Amino acid sequence: MATLELTPQFRSALRAQAHPLKPVVLIGEQGLNPANMAEIDVALKSHELIKVRVFGDVAAARSAILQTICDTLGAAPVQSIGKLLVIYRPRPKVQQESREDDAPATKRGRSPRTVKLVVPSSSPTHRAKVKRVTLLGNQRLTATGKVKRAKPRLSSAKKSSRG
Repeated sequence: MATLELTPQFRSALRAQAHPLKPVVLIGEQGLNPANMAEIDVALKSHELIKVRVFGDVAAARSAILQTICDTLGAAPVQSIGKLLVIYRPRPKVQQESREDDAPATKRGRSPRTVKLVVPSSSPTHRAKVKRVTLLGNQRLTATGKVKRAKPRLSSAKKSSRG
């Protein structure tokens, strides 16, 4: 895979986004191994923008590790400060094939689900009862154990007053 190229403006925006992030992958003194590469790939799939900490005192080795990661995984190097590497790779677009077989799978709402409800006893000598409750897609269970229906979404008063 080739290294992804970023514009300076986009790279600057990514650096700003990466500032509060914590390193998700740590690379030890032994260097880059297949397990580290797999972990970086998983992190890039889920987060797009990650920080990697490389333990080692040789700056040339850290830059070689950054280049290897970016070339192998098709990512872009955003920033390298000290032992921290910031790497970006956009998430792949999920392509959905529209077939007639998939029509039932794309229904609205959530299917009914069964949840356990623990009802405490009023007497200290009796055990709590476990009750199973089936919730529909528009229902939720409150902290007190009551089943509530979702309220319909209200439209804005501004939208309805405009003509």
